[in-house]
Amino acid sequence: MLSLQVSCLCGSAPCLLCGCCPPAKNSTSRLIFTFFLFLGTLVSIIMIIPGVEKELHKLPGFCEGSGSVLGVQTHVDCRSFLGLKAVYRMGFAMAAFFLLFAILMVCVRSSKDPRAAVQNGFWFFKFLVLVGITVGAFYIPDGAFTSVWFYFGVVGSFLFILIQLLLLIDFAHSWSQLWLRNAGESNAKGWYAALCTVTFIFYAMSIAAIVLLYIYYTKPEGCTEGKVLISINVILCLIVSAVSILPKIQETQPHSGLLQVSLITLYTIYITWAALANVPIQACNPTLLVRNSTSSATTTQPLTTWWDAPSIVGLIIFILCTLFISIRSSDHPEVNKLMLTEESGAGAGSEAAERGEHRAYDNEQDGVSYNYTFFHLCLLLAALYIMMTLTNWYRLDENLQVLSSPWTAVWVKICSSWAGLLLYLWTLVAPLVLPDRDFS
Repeated sequence: MLSLQVSCLCGSAPCLLCGCCPPAKNSTSRLIFTFFLFLGTLVSIIMIIPGVEKELHKLPGFCEGSGSVLGVQTHVDCRSFLGLKAVYRMGFAMAAFFLLFAILMVCVRSSKDPRAAVQNGFWFFKFLVLVGITVGAFYIPDGAFTSVWFYFGVVGSFLFILIQLLLLIDFAHSWSQLWLRNAGESNAKGWYAALCTVTFIFYAMSIAAIVLLYIYYTKPEGCTEGKVLISINVILCLIVSAVSILPKIQETQPHSGLLQVSLITLYTIYITWAALANVPIQACNPTLLVRNSTSSATTTQPLTTWWDAPSIVGLIIFILCTLFISIRSSDHPEVNKLMLTEESGAGAGSEAAERGEHRAYDNEQDGVSYNYTFFHLCLLLAALYIMMTLTNWYRLDENLQVLSSPWTAVWVKICSSWAGLLLYLWTLVAPLVLPDRDFS
């Protein structure tokens, strides 16, 4: 019995013989890799919770200065694996893990490639690899590592924000098409009313959020940067909304509408809020008081807390988008091309499930249902994004003494919102600018 359990941990091929695993496609391995990411995120959250170090010191013999056990005094400094720098090391470990598999899975076309077995099995050994990389990350010397890795996190988070917007666009398109199709099939005006109601709610939430941003993140005198950034994003959202309902746009893309734009507008306002929450001017950023009671912090004080409102919303969006990447291929060919995924039938797997056979089956013999390398790169960017979210995009100096919210974080978030709006605007006007290309 033990050998059967071990074989299920090592790969899917033994399960085809012993029948010890439930029905599962090879392509569902995405969920297990996502579980690894969420597990690393949970560990990071525990490491950054204030008071954890104090509780660890209550355990005799666990931390340096916490007493001895059987006369043996420990020399472990618990601060070395807690707090902001511990989150950076966990982020580094997860990013290195997914980068390793992204490189290993380059150009895997089907499950006939021997490397596909590594992608879809050997989970116990993968977990050991992740644990080994994590342990090794905590032996990285302090100093330049934190300040240098901060910029890797900034770039990765910028790209993941764009991926989030792409996924939101696809979700809104699917949502709109589903309700419009239901309305057309049943001739029910209720579907149209629901569509208009949801669109109105999204726009109302965006307007309310804009008003609150002007109230709390600007002042009648000063805070010019905040006023300009909010105003620019409001104008861009209005432009995109107006363009989406132009007659010419509706002729070429009848499924584009205000539901998609309202959701993108709401997301853009959230990104604007997150950017303003990093403005290092205390008079223009009320959340700076929550995050850091002084302009600097030392390693003997709590460096940061992540559970303010922007970070909580960011964590929720991260979880939803990461699950979206892991479980779904789009109904839209263009999105599938961008995300390097495709819909594939269940084939023999569905027949096995109908017969009630409890076994794993291979649904990727003719071709993989998603690009392995691109999927791991998405999880790599997600690991960097959650690392920056949990640390509030704050930067620690090389001496680990001063914690600050840099303007870099503000401009990266704002530029990502601009890039996202311009990307969606291009998807609207591209059929008009390039009429000879097929955008169906």
